[in-house]
Amino acid sequence: MQPKWLEWAQKLQAIAQSGLTYSEGVYDIERYKQLRAIATEIMANYSNVEHSYVLDLFSRELGYATPKVDVRGAIFRDDTILLVKERVDGCWTLPGGWADVGESPSEAVVKEIYEESGYQARAIKLLAVYDRNKQGHSPLPFYVYKLFFHCELIGGSPSSSIETEEVGFFPEGALPVLSLGRVTPAQITRLFQHYRQPGLPTDFD
Repeated sequence: MQPKWLEWAQKLQAIAQSGLTYSEGVYDIERYKQLRAIATEIMANYSNVEHSYVLDLFSRELGYATPKVDVRGAIFRDDTILLVKERVDGCWTLPGGWADVGESPSEAVVKEIYEESGYQARAIKLLAVYDRNKQGHSPLPFYVYKLFFHCELIGGSPSSSIETEEVGFFPEGALPVLSLGRVTPAQITRLFQHYRQPGLPTDFD
């Protein structure tokens, strides 16, 4: 479970963001700005991130606050799974990232797989929809839903990108060091279970 300070900061930020979107009264706007400042202070103090960075991050979020969507593709070959090595932390993850406006979830994951691994793929089943806060990931300022798709290769070849520096297939028992902000060992284990038992229903929450 995520620490309570992260839950408090996320909820305060969401209230402040939505309040600043719909409030017209001068005093109400000032109160919501104060709430955002409290959320910023909590996030900065407990995560050891610069206060100005967090405030800028929160200030750029406009409109009614809703969860962000992260999509990840699980591609299997001969009882191994496709992983990519992130340049930012030198650790490995399933190819994926934020879904963009104008893309369906399956379109988003197919695009991310190609951009990060060089492989062309097709999404064939939604395996899991997870609340990121309940999955043991490292802290993140925003509330996130994670969508995991079983995908199959249809072409392409392995290649690095501006975000990834290596591409490889790994057996379940010999995984490299994972980028825990993006994927956890427990999630990889569960995805292999889905691969070996294709009749399992989609996981959620």
